[in-house]
Amino acid sequence: MDPQKQEVLERQGYRIVGEHSGVKLCHWTKASLTKGIGCYKQTFYGIESHRCLQMTPAVDACNLACQFCWRTQEWGSNSLLAADDPAFIVDESIRAQRELLTGYKGNPNVTRERFLEAWHPTNVAISLTGEPTLYKRLGEMIDEFKRRKMSTFLVTNGTTPAVLRRMHAEGRLPTQLYVTVAAPTAEIYRRLVAAKSDNEWRKLKETLALLPTLPTRTVVRHTLVEGWNLGWEDEYAELDRLGKPMFIECKGYSFVGESRLRLQAENVPSHASIRTFAERLADRVGYQIAAEREDSRVVLLTQDGALHPISP
Repeated sequence: MDPQKQEVLERQGYRIVGEHSGVKLCHWTKASLTKGIGCYKQTFYGIESHRCLQMTPAVDACNLACQFCWRTQEWGSNSLLAADDPAFIVDESIRAQRELLTGYKGNPNVTRERFLEAWHPTNVAISLTGEPTLYKRLGEMIDEFKRRKMSTFLVTNGTTPAVLRRMHAEGRLPTQLYVTVAAPTAEIYRRLVAAKSDNEWRKLKETLALLPTLPTRTVVRHTLVEGWNLGWEDEYAELDRLGKPMFIECKGYSFVGESRLRLQAENVPSHASIRTFAERLADRVGYQIAAEREDSRVVLLTQDGALHPISP
């Protein structure tokens, strides 16, 4: 990695792993350690926030330039030619997480038991920044995490259906697969997601059509930005009926990072507006509200209105 890029990322709290991966402590990992308060994924899916590793195998590679993204986009790449060894990435990511956790060992608000638990993560969120499916050995990396008895949550922008097909064929799907659907129509997608080619909207719909065939837990996440893509429940419902996900997350945009250079604080929706959107969407797709977290402005929909925590 270019040293100047690495310096910028490390100032932002990242630890760089190899040529193209990165780790960063999540706000909720810290909150879980010091206050015992977990993130919405703990509420919805039963993971332990202080034992969650937030990482990406594509710290500076993404084929989209979303207006609501917090990452630095000016020097990003839309492809990833390097492919570090998956076992190396996993081992070094855990090592980097421990390096970031070290300062909490003497924190009076962190019990020894909780610190030792955090030292041995049980879940990995393969998201953080960039588009993870651009890493050519992603399925192998997921296998490596599974060998370490970790559940795997993969977040993708849905523009690489061929990668998901290959992972399925190889039996290397994650424990839970997220697909971000941040626009109800092709025109809003073009303006808000700012795809770098004209094929991404078509590929996203191809990915949604693929989801019902994948033998894993699937989530469609609607990232909602006031004044841009909030509303259009009929159009979102059409996309959700195509994907038939196990879960639908209706989540509000947060005014953080470099998204503040592109959007305004007024673009952050209230939890009440997210709840209203979720109710209207649920009516259209036949799902029910299963849970919500006002502090994260997120509402979860499931087909039966129940939570389905992951198996330990």
